[in-house]
Amino acid sequence: MNREIAGWNEGLLAYVLAAGAPEHTIDADVYHEGFASGPGFRNGRSYHGIELPLGMDHGGPLFIAHYSFCGLDPRGLSDRHADYWQQNVRHTRINYEHCVANPHGHAGYGPDCWGLTSSHGPRGYVAHAPGKDTGVITPSAALASFPYTPEEAMRALRYFLTKPKHRIWGRFGLVDAFCESHNWYARTYLAINQGPIIIMTENFRSGLLWSLFMSAPEVQSGLQKLGFESPHLSQAGSAAAMRPA
Repeated sequence: MNREIAGWNEGLLAYVLAAGAPEHTIDADVYHEGFASGPGFRNGRSYHGIELPLGMDHGGPLFIAHYSFCGLDPRGLSDRHADYWQQNVRHTRINYEHCVANPHGHAGYGPDCWGLTSSHGPRGYVAHAPGKDTGVITPSAALASFPYTPEEAMRALRYFLTKPKHRIWGRFGLVDAFCESHNWYARTYLAINQGPIIIMTENFRSGLLWSLFMSAPEVQSGLQKLGFESPHLSQAGSAAAMRPA
């Protein structure tokens, strides 16, 4: 797509890994003056009574709260720009509240049926979001949000499983998306959306993937170089101090 990796989006992970690379590393200024300086980085406005620190209006597609954070643990993760747990929880809640309010009157929307993110739809692949709401619900948007809104995600899961088999769920789990207003149901299982459901559900359950990823020396080095704070970095420092010389 030949796009710059700047502004608040899933590119955060690329900067952390680039900063922690043992060879051909990047300086911290590349992150602070590149990624964090884009026009879509800071927000500070409120939607549904919820202030959003970073990102586009209404937060954009929910994958932004998932992709980098399948590995990066947002709990206690912060830098000079934001508290990333707070950012992701607020982004998710705005997405949920939009679907509950359902300002466009789409069929099916409500507390048990919510979640807007990039997916297939009746008009092709679209970055579905509150600001671009075409009536398409993507199950991964809600289900990969288990760490952020567990009660709302569980209600969505139970609702999705009440639907007839071969409509929104089947051999490989939940289909990519559906749109009840147009009686449209995807026939595809999209791996890039299926993966975060599994990973983020396990992170909610045990934190396993977060613990493994955050223990990698390259990740810790990258976070420290860019000025992040995280309980994982404190734990690493304590463990190193306890090792015999």
